[in-house]
Amino acid sequence: MSKITSIFPTILVGILTFPAGAVAELTDLHLPVIPRTAAEAERISAVTQPTTDFTKAEQFENNPAGAATVRVSDTRNAFSQPSGNISFEKELDFKVGNGLFKKLWVSSPSSTLASDGLGPLFNARSCQRCHLKDGRGHPPAGPDDNATSMLVRVSIPGGASPEDIADYIATQPDPNYGGQIQDFSVAGVDAEAKLQITYTEEVIALSGGETASLRHPAYDLINLGYGPLHPDVMLSPRVAPQMIGLGLLDAIPAADILAMADPDDADGDGISGKAQIVMSSAYSVPMLGRFGLKAGKPSVWEQSAGAFSGDIGISTTLHPAGYGDCTEAQTKCRTAPNGNTAAHDDAEIGDVGLELVSFYSSNLGVPARRDIDDPQVLRGKQVFYETGCISCHTPKHVTHRLDGQPEQSFQLIWPYTDLLLHDMGPGLADNRPEARANGQEWRTPPLWGVGLTETVSGHTLFLHDGRARNLLEAVLWHGGEAKPHKQTVIDMPPPDRDALIRFLESL
Repeated sequence: MSKITSIFPTILVGILTFPAGAVAELTDLHLPVIPRTAAEAERISAVTQPTTDFTKAEQFENNPAGAATVRVSDTRNAFSQPSGNISFEKELDFKVGNGLFKKLWVSSPSSTLASDGLGPLFNARSCQRCHLKDGRGHPPAGPDDNATSMLVRVSIPGGASPEDIADYIATQPDPNYGGQIQDFSVAGVDAEAKLQITYTEEVIALSGGETASLRHPAYDLINLGYGPLHPDVMLSPRVAPQMIGLGLLDAIPAADILAMADPDDADGDGISGKAQIVMSSAYSVPMLGRFGLKAGKPSVWEQSAGAFSGDIGISTTLHPAGYGDCTEAQTKCRTAPNGNTAAHDDAEIGDVGLELVSFYSSNLGVPARRDIDDPQVLRGKQVFYETGCISCHTPKHVTHRLDGQPEQSFQLIWPYTDLLLHDMGPGLADNRPEARANGQEWRTPPLWGVGLTETVSGHTLFLHDGRARNLLEAVLWHGGEAKPHKQTVIDMPPPDRDALIRFLESL
């Protein structure tokens, strides 16, 4: 048995029937689940129903992560606290994982054998360099700024589709540049490219004589180091998202997420959430995708391993190639020294190190809500609910009961996401499919902590590529399934619009 499969137990949580008629068993293989009783399921159904009373805050609403909620901090460390219910012993694991998350990797060969293996191509030298203070990254501020906390995924049409996943849209890496553009490299190896962004402004008329301005980004890759991109290449620029509450999102039962899916809009409400299904690298079976901007990874473990390989060029047992994302066309990169060692499971970071980083990532605490009884916040909450925003930004979930994992076990949480894919319209499209997500579909992002973005990250840039300069702009970019809701926001009385933003800032 491999180390990965010995770490996590197996439990069946649901069966999904795809439109094409194929049936795939979707399992939370990575979680030590204690099945719910019928009485628990009934209680959970009642407690997670959306409220209709906006005269006061709901019970437990001030604790968006349940017992794992942490105190509010007015410093940049607001997202860097361990889960509120973590034990003293496990807090040590959290701190060691934090050290690995911050570690600056160096190129091979090096005398620091525990830290070598960087690249040869990479986007950052550490996890922390992208996820600044565990918060959101940002696009380059100008032509002289780098894209350290923003990357570009690349692919071309074609390739093989997993037989067990219906409606899968096959893509394959660019033959010269692989699956991701790395804009840094070790000595003696050329970097791949530099991202260049230009913006044009569009003024939007709002009710009450107000206006807003949206900036439309145009992307270009310059200083190409390995020849031309494929003529059919598809680019997807992405800003590093915030890190809080990932373990709790991981612990939402797959069956609960699947129950919210309505890919054919059978209920006629205009919302057609679709489950992302991906092939697990750890278990070689289809699993529900949860992490990444298009939900391309099924667990924190696999998301962490993919980031090590693609972003830093650090190999793991899931991605053992010491050269990372280098293609056959990148000869110097393929033949450069690497840091794979038997001491690290024939990788550059072994399963123990990867597990510590995953534990750290899973236990970054969600800060408590602010001003939940403020009249304007309560009015904004009512506007949010009655506008229909909760059709995708589902307020509440209850996590699995988990054996030996109390930090995430049986918690009532308020992430404001359904973790499903939704068509956001052509305005936000990257036109790059990923597994079952088409070029206009994105996973609903969690909203908890969104009001602390400026405190933690020093900016208020939102959406997948940071184009929105504030929360109102983020709302006004909504299209596709959310277009009617956006129009409602445009047309509503300005005090209601202000209250809506005030509510979001309280999350």
